[in-house]
Amino acid sequence: MTPQEQLAASRRMHWMNLLEMHATDRGDVEALVGTDRRLTWSQVRDQVRAIAAELQRRGVAPGDRVFVLSLNSVQYVVALAAINTAGAIAVPLNIRSVGAELDYLIEDSGAVFGFADEMGAARLADATTAREVPVMRFGDEFEASAASGAASDPLDVAETETAFIVYTSGTTSAPKGAMLTHLNVLSQVITTSRMGPAGSAEDTAMIVVPLFHIVALSGMVTAFFNAVKAVIAPPRVLTNMAALTDMVEAEAVTSMFLVPTLWQAFCSQPGIRERRLGLKTLSWGASPATRETLQLMADTFPEAVISAGLGQTEMSPTTTVITGEESLTKMGSVGRPVSMVSARIVDPEGRDVAPGETGEIVYRGPGLMAGYWNKPERTDEATFDGWFHSGDLVRQDEDGFVYVVDRAKDIIISGGENISSVEVEHAVAAHPKVADASVVGVPHPTWVETPLAIVAPADPADPPTLEELRDFLSGRLASFKLPTRLEVMAELPRNASGKLQKHLLREEFGG
Repeated sequence: MTPQEQLAASRRMHWMNLLEMHATDRGDVEALVGTDRRLTWSQVRDQVRAIAAELQRRGVAPGDRVFVLSLNSVQYVVALAAINTAGAIAVPLNIRSVGAELDYLIEDSGAVFGFADEMGAARLADATTAREVPVMRFGDEFEASAASGAASDPLDVAETETAFIVYTSGTTSAPKGAMLTHLNVLSQVITTSRMGPAGSAEDTAMIVVPLFHIVALSGMVTAFFNAVKAVIAPPRVLTNMAALTDMVEAEAVTSMFLVPTLWQAFCSQPGIRERRLGLKTLSWGASPATRETLQLMADTFPEAVISAGLGQTEMSPTTTVITGEESLTKMGSVGRPVSMVSARIVDPEGRDVAPGETGEIVYRGPGLMAGYWNKPERTDEATFDGWFHSGDLVRQDEDGFVYVVDRAKDIIISGGENISSVEVEHAVAAHPKVADASVVGVPHPTWVETPLAIVAPADPADPPTLEELRDFLSGRLASFKLPTRLEVMAELPRNASGKLQKHLLREEFGG
């Protein structure tokens, strides 16, 4: 690029430019911390440049898709930033996906290259076509490239270009890839900064949620924008609260997001209030929190700001926010729409409903995705009349607080993971002993919800067992999607048009 073009490119508001700025202004300050490495801003910048150069050397061009299949790590973050620096689109994939799921996701995205850790490589080995895509393994090969000192060719990447394709669980057996632009991500940075104390170079964010989740992804980019040090927690802390607490204390973490069940476990540890913990912002979401959990969080960290929000990947994701105090006085609410989102609650004809009445919440604003990758018809279905139709049925009280009445998209939220009940139904229905199938979410003491399969057997004298069903599904669905309960009915309830009446199944089986 000419000097004039370089100057124009430097004005772009995206995380690649912010990385360059931080490397210049605070190069010796720590930026990324993992279990086995600590990188300053200048080191992160140099590694990102080198990996981006390697991608370009291997033929990755602007607009190409590059997937990442890995547990959380510093290398994961470097890879994401390098993909965007090379002008390519990052496609973070769920590490719990199995071979058949990976085949679909990688083929649908058209990924030409990928990054994987040891677990991700093992998952790819079980795939049929996805394993044919060239992959760089995190480890010696990645480290050698990152330390090469190479620099990628400079590019001017507009804020309107797609930065990430994040796959949603959707309502059909085919997940949809939401195209999130750099502008989408920037709008989320502004929203996140308004949910609690604004982050600064003196703060430290803990990234616990897997980076293939939009919550973690947007949190990571927000840390880059605000020059906040990010600590990438190892997956083991999700089941080891003592280890998580030790990291929070040792790294002087000031902000962290957890699902409510993990906050309950974290705050219930003996002696937790005597620990030297400097948390200033406690964020929660992905599933409802009980009054007891919220009160426990407030009692454990009385000086902290506690907040949560409703969100969707398609909106980058946060759309409504509620604080800890409001959570207690407006129990069950997901808060009020954030300033960066315009929201309405409408009836099936698109007319606004009165306060207290149930309707679908629809959105628009700078956080709205560019569309679903490779699925223009799905984009049109979701974004008609100038609004994104969420599928969430809600009501709003006189004070503007939103309450979710039903998830019209039949999503089951288990341990913070979104599960499409329709996707699981299609897989269950393929079992040779099943004539008809439905899947609903039912309460679970640890994961909040879990899938329950209700089937009508092909042979009433020989219905499938739960063990047979789970064995059959294990190669088709990720483990967290497998039903944990099975009910057998002679016939599933359907209306006159043949539509499955799931509300009757929920009423009968406690969903």
